[in-house]
Amino acid sequence: MGGGQQASDDSALRSAWDEEARDALHIMPLSAIPLETPGLQHARLIKNVRLETVIEMFNDAQTGSGQVAPRDIGVYFESYKDEVERDLVKIEKIAQASSFDVYTSRIELRRLKIDVNSHEALTLSDRKKAELTQYMTVFTRPLMEYVYGTENMEINSVEQLIKMFASPNREEALRNLRMMADRLDIGLTDIPDFLEDYGDIFLSLAYFKKCLDEIVPEIQRFLSWVGEIRSSTEVKRDYRQVKMLEDINRDLTDISTSITGRFESFDARSRDFWRDINAETFRLIRELITAHHVTIGGVLCGLAVKMDLWKARFARGGGGPNRRLEFIKSEILPGLSHIKALEQSAAHHASH
Repeated sequence: MGGGQQASDDSALRSAWDEEARDALHIMPLSAIPLETPGLQHARLIKNVRLETVIEMFNDAQTGSGQVAPRDIGVYFESYKDEVERDLVKIEKIAQASSFDVYTSRIELRRLKIDVNSHEALTLSDRKKAELTQYMTVFTRPLMEYVYGTENMEINSVEQLIKMFASPNREEALRNLRMMADRLDIGLTDIPDFLEDYGDIFLSLAYFKKCLDEIVPEIQRFLSWVGEIRSSTEVKRDYRQVKMLEDINRDLTDISTSITGRFESFDARSRDFWRDINAETFRLIRELITAHHVTIGGVLCGLAVKMDLWKARFARGGGGPNRRLEFIKSEILPGLSHIKALEQSAAHHASH
């Protein structure tokens, strides 16, 4: 294999590695932020199953994942002590975020006043956006109905929507757009910017909703797997084991129900917005959704890493009672109370 071929293979791998990081709840590519230590920008921050942040130096099928606690990273870069020290200040701040999805990362990096190398690093990949098309129709349909009086137009992306509204093809559509601009208190030429903002807010909701839809069935499968050992002698002879399994069942069920309820309330609010379009209702819905980014990201990230490990470890279900108990104690319990507290705090705010 020639050097050129090797280089292009490496860059394809690198871009797949970066794309995976952009779309994941639990990974943040360090290439997204300006760091001084050469080589460190090829690593990424990840949340492990205990919801601790570690630096992943490499990850491949043969060698697995090479993870290091941030404070131990100096060992890899002996000749860059000062640079590592300065980079660690940034990394340790970011490490405290509850999720590394692009939406939470944007909010956290802005809050920490940490620059971003390229804003693309904090947007979903095109592949992910395409996957979310069917979720986005829930939010694009009322828009089509409002402007064109029909909802059966085939829209595949927010970009396509913006193009359509930038040059509407019917007089009535133009009239409706003018009315919408008036109600939103913006100029007609600002409609594309409004749509981009609208699109981004609802793309975030679509992204989290898809994550939720993938995780909830896994949790249900996991809970029935846990339920299978509740009547075993190993569990029954120790009251503490029985209680632990009951608590986990209750906590995971409560968390799933609560976060599903939050999405239902977002849906209701966005329907209200289309009934009464104005600048204030849009500002409120945008603030509502953005205010929930961090907690939704944190809860989904915590659940996802736990369910992923369970699927990897017990791909075909199975496992004797002791093996299952050991896994639940060592991998599911640590950090579960943190996920629950995060969801409760958010649900509490949502109801006020």
